Amino acid sequence: MKFYLLLLFSILFGQLLNAQNKQSKVTLSGYVKDADTGESLIGATIYCPELQFGTASNDYGFYSINLPKDSVTIAFSFIGYRSIEKRLLLSQNFTLNIDLRSGELLEEVVVSADSYQEQINTTQMSVDKISMKEAKLLPALFGEVDIIKTLQLKPGIKTGGEGTSGIVVRGGSPDQNLFILDEATIYNPSHLFGFFSTFNSDAVKDVKLYKGGFPSKYGGRLSSVIDVKLNDGNRKKFSGTGGVGLIASRLSLEGPIVKDKSSYMISGRRTYADLITRRINKSKENDPEYNPIPDYYFYDFNAKVSYDLSEKDKLFFSSYYGRDFFGFSGNSLDVNFNWGNTALALRWNRVFSPQLFANTTLTFSDYNYQIKNRFGDFISFELSSGIRDYTAKTDFLYTPNNRHSISFGANYTLHQFEVGRFQAADDDNTFNFEKGQNFTGSAMGIYLSDDIEINEQFKINTGLRLSGFYNEEFYSLLEPRFALKYSINKKISLKTSYTYMGQYIHLVTNSAASLPTDIWYPSNATVKPQRSNQVAAGISFSIANQYLVTNELYYKWSQNQIDFRDNAQLFVNDNLDEEFVFGKGWSYGNEIYIEKKSGKFTGWIGYTLSWAWRQFEDILDGENFHPRYDSRHDLSVVAIWELNKRWSITGTWVYSTGSVTTLPYGRFSIQNIPGSDPQLIIPIYGDRNSYRLPPYHRMDIGAVCRFFPKWGEADLSFSAYNAYNRRNPYFIYLETKEDIEGNPTGFQAKQVSLFPIIPSVTFNFKF
Repeated sequence: MKFYLLLLFSILFGQLLNAQNKQSKVTLSGYVKDADTGESLIGATIYCPELQFGTASNDYGFYSINLPKDSVTIAFSFIGYRSIEKRLLLSQNFTLNIDLRSGELLEEVVVSADSYQEQINTTQMSVDKISMKEAKLLPALFGEVDIIKTLQLKPGIKTGGEGTSGIVVRGGSPDQNLFILDEATIYNPSHLFGFFSTFNSDAVKDVKLYKGGFPSKYGGRLSSVIDVKLNDGNRKKFSGTGGVGLIASRLSLEGPIVKDKSSYMISGRRTYADLITRRINKSKENDPEYNPIPDYYFYDFNAKVSYDLSEKDKLFFSSYYGRDFFGFSGNSLDVNFNWGNTALALRWNRVFSPQLFANTTLTFSDYNYQIKNRFGDFISFELSSGIRDYTAKTDFLYTPNNRHSISFGANYTLHQFEVGRFQAADDDNTFNFEKGQNFTGSAMGIYLSDDIEINEQFKINTGLRLSGFYNEEFYSLLEPRFALKYSINKKISLKTSYTYMGQYIHLVTNSAASLPTDIWYPSNATVKPQRSNQVAAGISFSIANQYLVTNELYYKWSQNQIDFRDNAQLFVNDNLDEEFVFGKGWSYGNEIYIEKKSGKFTGWIGYTLSWAWRQFEDILDGENFHPRYDSRHDLSVVAIWELNKRWSITGTWVYSTGSVTTLPYGRFSIQNIPGSDPQLIIPIYGDRNSYRLPPYHRMDIGAVCRFFPKWGEADLSFSAYNAYNRRNPYFIYLETKEDIEGNPTGFQAKQVSLFPIIPSVTFNFKF
């Protein structure tokens, strides 16, 4: 570790001091934006063809590039937009803000350089990005576009199960993924018990998923970071988007507060199946044989305001609020279950100089659930849990020259945990019971990294993060990060990376998929932080400037992995520490990805071959076993065909090896037990996860028909989810077999499937 620190700082500051001696350079900086809306464009390419180097705009649309004091040509481009070339005579530092216009037809889009050049040249690897345009074209369950479901079509990213929005990345558990919305943490990114994500596609501008080679600014999770950016709002004119589907409707409105200086964006979505079920229940309320349909709906709301305090200072305030409600009322039972997230973020962007950019953020994040049950007129009980965060952080980007891009910053989070609070009482208060735990934890971190271009072929990124956490006991981890890129030529590069990560908070769950009742639990004197090392190596190359091909190998090994004892009591337990068991895990695999984003026919193919393992001394006597989300083969094919300006045809096909589960391998019977059946059949279960379910595969097809009324744009999206009606396994249960006289003779495993073919139609509009 001392050697690593010495290498980091000697490279960083040695190169930096040498760079400062070059006085013949000037800095060109500014923002790249959408000409029609004023939205900043993330990842736009700024390229100097004469000098054959360039850069990209950061997460806030800001760029900085060093150029000679001379006459140069600069090309600005972004996929889906018309490129712009500027001839500049530079004699001093210069600020140039660029507005790019989107192409009305795909053929009109001009990109002066290879559109994949930046992805090939960057040291960053193991990153997946999706565009909102692609996500909205793909067929979706019930017609509801879901960015998490779209991410699951990328290699190395697997669903936590049929009908869930939780994800499994490179063999890690679902709680090892960090979801960020405009810098604020989202702890439960799902609606409808996991069927849809909390991210409304109409409000989202950009989505990145890091599954390896993590930048040192990120910490706190082992498997992935999903960074979601919201639209800032239209600074040019009032506009809106929305849609009406089978189960939900949504509407987003945005516009300038002061034209070209400030803007707002509000976006809302709500399901309305409950309005139908309530009418049905009301019409049957006098029928004693009728079983009422449970009441369910969800809604979410996004709002954002941006304001330019000056040319160098920008202020942003964004918020999210979403809730799910589930209710059931019977003759003697009332159940009310609600859960959801709240997130607030106040950000300040400051350009201190053409070379130094800063983003300072204050965030508030809250997730909680509450279950209220009432039995008749005499007793009620309530179960609740949650986590609340208060965070302050600041991030700097310093680009002294074209060979260095230095990031550094610090953060602090105050965690407040409410773990499994249980209350029960009767109406006359003769019985009153309350149990639960509260914890407070503090997390902090500082980081430094430098993206260094050694020469035209070699580029390295070296970084270091120091993190800490306090709850009963103080833990600290030194987390090194390293990445190397070697360019064979302009179209082919080799990459490798190493990342060390720590995780201080853990999700208490007995399921492979994230559920609303899962509990976040802090590290303490007994529960130590989870740790993970990951190495990856790969090749990236483009073919004919139209196809991007990547192949990555990875190996990840983790310590202090957490599981639960058999028959663990996870609720109404003031000593959860005693229910944990600790062990290790490892996973490895190969990911192949082929992508095409230009032309009338676009899409991608992703394939993953992988293995995931766990080992615990208290499980299977220390023998290795596969966790439930282990999958050997995972294949996804995505195709988008733009027939013309009006029609698009889309389709996806996915295949994955079945998940593992535990089933009985035999049975024994007990006869003549007083007070019970004459014969009692008891199953004998095998080793944990020793049975693999049948493979999962599914095809979705869709078509989009666009209209161009005078007031804006509209389309009808038709889709068929599970087009060939594959009965994929959701779970397996045991059914007792009986003889003719009704005596139990054994068990039979039965498969439950969730979704048959589901057609849908959605009307979308934009004005």
